[in-house]
Amino acid sequence: MKTESTYQPPFTITPLALRHIADISEAVGRISAQTDTALDLRLRRLNRIRTIQGSLAIEGNTLSEEQITAILDGKHVIAPPREIQEARNAIAAYDLLESWNPESEKDLLKAHGVLMTGLVDNAGRYRQSGAGVMGEKTVVHIAPPAGRVPHLMSDLFHWLQKAEYHPLVASSVFHYEFEFIHPFADGNGRMGRLWQTLILSRWNPLFLRIPVESLVYAHQQEYYEALRQSTQQGLVTPFLEFMLTIVRDAVLGATPQVTPQVTPQVKQLLRILADADHDGLSRQELLEASGLRDRKSFADRWLAPALTAGFIEMTIPDKPNSRLQRYRITARGRRISDVK
Repeated sequence: MKTESTYQPPFTITPLALRHIADISEAVGRISAQTDTALDLRLRRLNRIRTIQGSLAIEGNTLSEEQITAILDGKHVIAPPREIQEARNAIAAYDLLESWNPESEKDLLKAHGVLMTGLVDNAGRYRQSGAGVMGEKTVVHIAPPAGRVPHLMSDLFHWLQKAEYHPLVASSVFHYEFEFIHPFADGNGRMGRLWQTLILSRWNPLFLRIPVESLVYAHQQEYYEALRQSTQQGLVTPFLEFMLTIVRDAVLGATPQVTPQVTPQVKQLLRILADADHDGLSRQELLEASGLRDRKSFADRWLAPALTAGFIEMTIPDKPNSRLQRYRITARGRRISDVK
């Protein structure tokens, strides 16, 4: 006779976590009350593109928002076939998101099958061999043996089904525990972020159009550091606090407008980049084109807000300080009404 699991992930809900939960809940209520149905549908499409681009970019995919938009529209895109397949799979997975039950292990396996079809031989099945997570030069995490994965995942889902924690807490804890178990041969990062979004969307559908993943991408190194700290300490708490910070920032940055109000500085930056070629412009070229001399003011008032809003992107996102770094306008940036 199978005994009921008593598995409990180790974490504490700190004062910082409680403040973030309160801030997120207040903002979600305010935004939900302001949402217009027609605008919401359009925003879901725009932010779905940002979500997919951000989540794939964390895994090394180089497709831009414009390219993913083209793939979504069925247009031909010149890019590595694997990256195009990853984007098509992600589009399909997020289209099916509302049909999956976040508490169903079978649905998680189905989702992995959709997300990784044509990319791995065992899509939709747990790994049959050992796995580890590599840092730049060393192994930073050795996952549990493959033979333990089904039992660990069963315990994790049983915990999620019985957990009485706020969905903001439960989704973050599930995300970390999922990454720790590393149940699949490939696609674990994408699946962990997808499933947290699914859990949150069942709490409030607003999360179907808030691109949390793109903000995780913007803080990619902190994301991996939070995972490392939690593993090192044997506590989910560092990762929980990090994800609540990211979700809070994503929600506070959400707006029910399709063409949000932007500062004159950002508008001018977008005009400059709209006339540039696809390779974009360097920071020095942008500074000269803007007519400014104050580098700090340019970075704080022009560049940073445009990057945060997703209006522009780096050409070498994994090396923000590279001397070869350039910036180009995104599909979202081009939608600003007065940018030609």
